[in-house]
Amino acid sequence: MTLIDIMLKRRSTRTFADEPVTKEELDKILQAALLAPTSMNRKPCNFMVVERSETLRQLANCKDHGANLLENADKAIVVLADTMIADTWCEDSSVALTYMHLMATELGLGSCWVQVHLRSKDKIPAEEVVREILNVDSHYRIVGMLAIGRSDNIPKPHSLDELDKSRIHFLV
Repeated sequence: MTLIDIMLKRRSTRTFADEPVTKEELDKILQAALLAPTSMNRKPCNFMVVERSETLRQLANCKDHGANLLENADKAIVVLADTMIADTWCEDSSVALTYMHLMATELGLGSCWVQVHLRSKDKIPAEEVVREILNVDSHYRIVGMLAIGRSDNIPKPHSLDELDKSRIHFLV
């Protein structure tokens, strides 16, 4: 599969089967995270793998809507960015999440980016909720987490014909 094929195939999956993700698959996803470029190569991101079903259930309630899929995921990878290392934590975390999402796609796994940054649970920032669940220091920021699992319900791939090329503008 070429990179463009993986990009076309990458879709957000919100339902997962009971079959676990293997250690080898998880290792490849984490390698992709560690390969993600960061501003000035500062590498502020850390990756917390959540496998315990009770913790996944707690994380599924970290915000008012859009996180409930975590309850049935096999794993979640929370991206923690150290603000003492880089002020580009939001961008660096986003790139790492994207790399993991693409690797999960290449492996045939279902995955979904669960946004945490700028979201809330009963008017409490979701970052604070996640930080408390995982006992994470306050100098770490949390943009999101990637839910991962096997799925028989991955949406069909996009096609190049769907691209809205009117959004491209050339300055000449």
